[in-house]
Amino acid sequence: MTATDPPGRFAGRVFVLAGGSGGIGAVLARELHADGAALVIGYRANATRAEEVAATLRAHGGPPVELVGGDLARADVRDALVASAGALGVPYGLVVLAGNPARPAAGAATQDEMAQSLADNYLGPILLARSFAAAAGDGGAVVLVSTMQGVALFEGSLSYAAPKAALVHAARLLAKEWGGARDVRVNVVAPGVTAAGMAEASIRSGKYDRFIEGGAIRRFGRPEDVTRAIRFFLEPDGYVTGQVVTVDGGLTLRRDVLAR
Repeated sequence: MTATDPPGRFAGRVFVLAGGSGGIGAVLARELHADGAALVIGYRANATRAEEVAATLRAHGGPPVELVGGDLARADVRDALVASAGALGVPYGLVVLAGNPARPAAGAATQDEMAQSLADNYLGPILLARSFAAAAGDGGAVVLVSTMQGVALFEGSLSYAAPKAALVHAARLLAKEWGGARDVRVNVVAPGVTAAGMAEASIRSGKYDRFIEGGAIRRFGRPEDVTRAIRFFLEPDGYVTGQVVTVDGGLTLRRDVLAR
C-alpha cells in the first residue's frame, strides 16, 4: 500500500493477531494489513520469524505493525498485547491462532502434558479474549481458532482435542455474554488438514495422504481457505456470532469412506 492507494475495508481498525507470525497467521496478517488494518502480532518464541513477517508488511508502507513476544498463559503478555493495540487506537479485532499440537512424548499424555495443552489451547486464548473485550469498542470481533478435532472425534487426540472443544463452548458462552447493544461478536474457525503451521510437517511426511487416496477430500487445505473464513467473521458490521465454521474440505463428514 502506498500513500496514493485508497483505504481498505479495515482502514482505521486495530487488530491483535496472537500467533500471527505462523503459517496461517502470516497470510492473515498480510491480507488485513493490505486492507488498511493496524496490527499487533503476538508470537511465542520465534522472534526471528515474527520480525521477518513484520518487516515484510512494513516494507509496503501502510498502517503500523507492532510485535509482542511471550506465552499467552502469562498475564503480562496478554496485557502487553491489549495495551499495544490500545496505543494504536480502539481495538476492534482479535484472532487467536496460537496453540500447541500437544503430541505426547511417549504413549498416553501425562498429567503435566495435558495441563500444558489446557493452558496453551484453552486458558491462554480465553483469558486473552476476556482482556481484549474489556478494551474493545462496541462492535468488536473475536475469532478463536480451534481444530476439526475439536468438533469431531479423532482417536488419539484427547490431550489436544478436549481443550480445543472447550474453546468452542467457551466462545459461544462469551458470544452470549457480550452480545446485545455492545455487540462484541465471538466466533470460531476450526481448520482441518492445512498445509501450514502445525500440520505442514505431517503433510510432508505423508501422514495424511490416506485422506486423499481414500477419497475423503480432494486436496489439503491452504492458509487462504482458513483466512477466508476468519475474515468473514471479522467483517465490519457483521451479523454473525456464537458460530463455528469447520474448514476441512468435508473431512469430518466423509472420513468414514476410508473404512469402506
